Amino acid sequence: QVQLVESGGGLVQAGASLRLSCTASGRIFSGLAGGWFRQAPGKEREFVATISWSGAITYYGDSVKGRFTISRDNAKNTVYLQMNSLKPEDTAVYYCAATSTALSGSTYRNHYNFWGQGTQVTVSS
Repeated sequence: QVQLVESGGGLVQAGASLRLSCTASGRIFSGLAGGWFRQAPGKEREFVATISWSGAITYYGDSVKGRFTISRDNAKNTVYLQMNSLKPEDTAVYYCAATSTALSGSTYRNHYNFWGQGTQVTVSS
């Protein structure tokens, strides 16, 4: 079993940056691919970014491409999401996820078998 804990969310103004962290425990994290999803009120959970188990492969949702960067430090069992040039439409609860099956990463929610509790990101205009 894997436990994922997100941190780093908060309230910022448009144009600012935030870095989210997702720390895993309970299993060797280097054997899992990681991902970030987000969910705004009244909307479905949306894919944001994914990273392979080694960190060599990354992929981003169209709405964040060029502004967000996903990375990982397997020695620290942590995946990061660096968010730059934040916009009000980035406001959502951000969820970290991990998968033991799609080791190159995945854009699909149902490929992930471990989820964090979420962290709120609010961007004011």
